[in-house]
Amino acid sequence: MSRVMKTAALLLGLAACAAPAWAQEEPKLKDGHFPFEGIFGTYERGALQRGFQIYDEVCSNCHSLSLLSYRNLADLGFNPDEVKALAAAKQVSVNGTERPATPVDHFVAPNPAVTAAFAAKPPDLSVITKARDGGADYVYSLLQGYTNPPQGVTVPAGIFYNEVFPGHQISMPPPLQPDRVQYADGTQASLDQEAHDIASFLAWASEPELERRHRLGIEAMLFMIILTGMLYAVKRRIWSDVH
Repeated sequence: MSRVMKTAALLLGLAACAAPAWAQEEPKLKDGHFPFEGIFGTYERGALQRGFQIYDEVCSNCHSLSLLSYRNLADLGFNPDEVKALAAAKQVSVNGTERPATPVDHFVAPNPAVTAAFAAKPPDLSVITKARDGGADYVYSLLQGYTNPPQGVTVPAGIFYNEVFPGHQISMPPPLQPDRVQYADGTQASLDQEAHDIASFLAWASEPELERRHRLGIEAMLFMIILTGMLYAVKRRIWSDVH
């Protein structure tokens, strides 16, 4: 091991030892019981649409979804006219000219003047459930993990205590609270419901092909079962005279 690597390892070890016990605790994630989990899992369109509403009304002020286009919203169950209307509600700049967005445009990024006010740039959420251990459960738990610090623990001004976030100190203020949005389908917007819906939407954004992949896997398994049966029947037929 080189001297540089030894020094880095030593510094990391010292940092871990210096961190208080409460900051080293493994986060305990809540189980969201998401319907898209497992080999037969599928997305629930109502949850995806509600999750998009939360992203659009709350999260999009700070976080981008740069890998998605508005036309992708058709996968959530929105019809073509609804997709056009959702896109047209946003403004995009083309050659210095502002115009309403169209379905082929990528999701509009947050206003730079807003994100510049943060000490750390808010991350793009396109693949956030793939980039974090725990996936959708992590997002679901994080959004409900804000609480007062334990007795004897203090956090700097402008920082918030979160039971799930690594180190428990996060600069993002609590983005959700009960009835933060008025759901278009009339669903009661409890904190748990909002967290579940936005986690579902971000899971879809990270892996929109999940349902197609699951269907392909099931079809492949059925094909293998049928093929195995046919090969066994042929084997019995060929070797029947020998026995």
